Amino acid sequence: MDKYNQINLSIDWDKLIRDYQHKFSNYRVKEKQKKYQLFTQGNPETPKSLKLRDYQQEAVINWFKNKGRGTLKMATGSGKTITALAIATELYEKIKLQVLLIVCPYRHLVVQWERECKKFNLNPILAFESVYNWQSKLSTELYNVQSYQKPFLTIITTNSTLIKQGFQSQIKFFPEKTLIVGDEAHHLGSPRLESSLPRNIGLRLALSATPERYFDEEGTDALLNYFGEVIKPEFTLADAIKKQALVPYLYYPIFVNLTESEAFTYAKLTQRIGWALGENDNLKNNDNLTSLLIQRSRLIGVAENKLTALRELMKNLLETNYTLFYCGDGYLENEPKNHQKQIAAVTRILGRELGYRVNTYTAENTSEEREKIRQQFKKGDLQGLVSIRCLDEGIDIPEIEQAVILASSGNPHQFIQRRGRVLRPYRQKKQAIIYDMVVLPPDLDRATWEVERNLLRKELKRFVEFAKIAKNAEEASHKFLAIQEQYSL
Repeated sequence: MDKYNQINLSIDWDKLIRDYQHKFSNYRVKEKQKKYQLFTQGNPETPKSLKLRDYQQEAVINWFKNKGRGTLKMATGSGKTITALAIATELYEKIKLQVLLIVCPYRHLVVQWERECKKFNLNPILAFESVYNWQSKLSTELYNVQSYQKPFLTIITTNSTLIKQGFQSQIKFFPEKTLIVGDEAHHLGSPRLESSLPRNIGLRLALSATPERYFDEEGTDALLNYFGEVIKPEFTLADAIKKQALVPYLYYPIFVNLTESEAFTYAKLTQRIGWALGENDNLKNNDNLTSLLIQRSRLIGVAENKLTALRELMKNLLETNYTLFYCGDGYLENEPKNHQKQIAAVTRILGRELGYRVNTYTAENTSEEREKIRQQFKKGDLQGLVSIRCLDEGIDIPEIEQAVILASSGNPHQFIQRRGRVLRPYRQKKQAIIYDMVVLPPDLDRATWEVERNLLRKELKRFVEFAKIAKNAEEASHKFLAIQEQYSL
């Protein structure tokens, strides 16, 4: 039994819900009387310009109905951050919430959360990197809250900091009126992270477009047991486009064939995958199968003909701006030594060959470098950003108008995140465009082909998902129907 069920905060949830519904009866945010006149800096305040959408208001109410526990499953870009901060503000006004703890998987998300928190008058402690930068201040501020010398405290930390002793030693000093928010919470379902989540905090909120962990039912169950079940409304990407929280998009699949040598390697890997599946089809407990699938995924990701397809595509798009290029992390055989990583080859083709102004945006860049690149992209000094996985989660660059996906994993979480990244609304942005390179399997012998058909079905699910809610859905879906017929799927 989760310790949450033993925590009694004596909150009148029904009254809190009635008050909140009355507050938004006209669908507008009303200014509330400040409760601590002597301590206004750092206390939650609703921005005067904020108007929550109806689905965000419904999410707030349903989280209250679930007695301060639950998971928001909302599409990337649909406003999960704002919804979470609105919940924290309401709890501060109604029950004198004392601490807001936000846990993020990456450092750049800490900075992004800080930016959003400041809109709500919050002044967070950023608890990440060296403990010497934050531990003493955190300890002092927690004492001030516990002794009522300070009414409210906001802390933003990373998953990697959460599990370390420096932060774990502070958890016992968090007051009972603390709200923990897990951003991109699917990461927190791993055994080590889940075991590090504070059990003495009863108010819990998880945020994720995809809370279900890929091939990890146990991790998903542990996550939902800690934070609480997925609460209504589940706000899909189609819902977000319909509600104009995201812009509509055009989807263009680009079909690519393997070279002769790639096809040979692909066939051998597929054959071995079939043998591994025959022995044990449980990916989580089959290291050999996992390794083979990763090898084949990397082979597909860096297929040589994708570079040819990229050249042909971009020759007609040289006057465009605000483009993302998603690359694989594998190596190419037939490129010069210093361009054998796909990301380097793509950058060379775009920049040196075609004169398209790009820069790489990867985990190797420092925070300062990333911010500089982001500003150059925003101003139009750069036309495109070339990345591997760094732009998958949390990066808020609403100027992005089109994406070229050269490589994707089979994990549905990744393509859901990537698609949402391109669809964020911005000024005069009316729509987005997604170009998706799809590798077609080679001819295989009959036994190997049966394995391939089952694997291909899973791959096609991603493409159909992209196509079915695009503005050009009929055109895009028709192309996949032809593939289904060709491969008898």
